[in-house]
Amino acid sequence: MLKNTFFKKSIKRGTKYVMLTAYDALTSRVLEAAGVDFILVGDSVGMVLLGYPNTSCVTMDEMIHHAKAVRRGAPKSCVVGDLPKKGVEKGPKQALLSAKRFRDEAKINVVKIEWGKDCLRSTESIVRQKIAVQGHVGLTPQAVKNATGFRLQGKTAVTALKIFKQAKAFESAGASLLLLECIPWQLAKLIQENVSIPTIGIGAGPYCDGQVLVFQDLIGMFDQFKPKFVRRYAETSAEVKKAVVGYARDVRQNRFPGLGESFSLDAVEFEKLRLAVKRGQTR
Repeated sequence: MLKNTFFKKSIKRGTKYVMLTAYDALTSRVLEAAGVDFILVGDSVGMVLLGYPNTSCVTMDEMIHHAKAVRRGAPKSCVVGDLPKKGVEKGPKQALLSAKRFRDEAKINVVKIEWGKDCLRSTESIVRQKIAVQGHVGLTPQAVKNATGFRLQGKTAVTALKIFKQAKAFESAGASLLLLECIPWQLAKLIQENVSIPTIGIGAGPYCDGQVLVFQDLIGMFDQFKPKFVRRYAETSAEVKKAVVGYARDVRQNRFPGLGESFSLDAVEFEKLRLAVKRGQTR
């Protein structure tokens, strides 16, 4: 087993970890100020911000662009960069180069890699370069081909055991964290109890060492669908729409801007300008 354990289990730490996604400096600045433990630059940016039908469309260049923005907004935070499918699909060598780009160009602290072909060899290669890795098991969006694929994983003893073994394999490969997505809470609890590294859950119940949500889900901004595991702490989408409607109404009715929101020219200077225009001194 490769040793790359930088983070303590919640029981040893004394409190659970808080992780949220961010894709820009404005959001990451808010998360850092709020004391979030991990900021995840997820490839979910593809669906949430970029308008892609799935996460598999996201390129490594796009991930670097967003990760650099997040780092600028949160210079002191532990930032996790999600290795996109296009950044790992050619094998461990490509995965390592992508991880190094995250570290060197975006100054991230951890890279996340989903379970899939060559993920263990890629993890081992990345860990040898002193880059921390978060393994991702359960629902792995990069493997989802259409909307129907976003569903609970590990519903039988056979499939649950498969996910359990994947989690243990990531630990043996040197991962420092695990992300458990959309699996039964009993399975998540069993994994949490049998690995030495922290588990972060999303749709995996309350027994993980921490939790993560997509920020836009948390604040009710992304309203195309709402997963069962999301708890909305605000309904920002409705408030934003209300604000835009109000702004459009005021502009159309010439109620915005008012003189109170406008700049003024000094009366003496304006009189000079008015006389110049009147005398035809405009050329």
